[in-house]
Amino acid sequence: MERIIIRKSLADTVADELQQQIRKGVYPVDSRLPIEPELMQIFGVGRSTIREAIRILSNNGLLRVQQGLGTFVVRSQVAESLDTQFSRSGIADILEVRQLLEQKIAEKAAINRTEDQLKKMKQLLKKRKVLAEKEETEECIRTDISFHISIAEACGNPILTDLYKSASSHVSRWFMKSHKNAASFRKTQGMHEDLYGAIEQGDAKKAAMITAKIIEHI
Repeated sequence: MERIIIRKSLADTVADELQQQIRKGVYPVDSRLPIEPELMQIFGVGRSTIREAIRILSNNGLLRVQQGLGTFVVRSQVAESLDTQFSRSGIADILEVRQLLEQKIAEKAAINRTEDQLKKMKQLLKKRKVLAEKEETEECIRTDISFHISIAEACGNPILTDLYKSASSHVSRWFMKSHKNAASFRKTQGMHEDLYGAIEQGDAKKAAMITAKIIEHI
């Protein structure tokens, strides 16, 4: 029996229903979905809606479209996004991820940074110092995070950069709760300036070493 779907986003609705059927095992992993005309009849929608629904599930990693062969089920559950994983993780795990990333990022930034990127780092570092001295803690935290993200952006690896940004957004929220004043930021300002100096000089080994010292003070 045909199911007529009368909602605004037909493609999203079909994608949701198809996803439920995959989860229930109607279409097992590695099986091939019915051809488009059959799916159009099953869901009571047009070809463009079916194609958009398949595109949605393909982007989510559930389906794989092979030209000339059909559409195959890759997995039964949508892969959890990295941000969702960070959201449900404890701060200790998030800090560990950030720490593991940070030294490699500092090394690569010392090798790959551009003059414009160095200029941005320097501006943020100066702003961090001023805010810490003025006890503008929340803005100092945001600037500190922005400084480290600017280093990540200079590392030359977009995957590392995105991973670091995801971790840092959660670290920032934790800093907001745990830091009642800017004392620790004043204390580590010198180390951050040394880190900038190492990156500016292109000294990857020194940049990683200084980063390790900064991490110890988190």
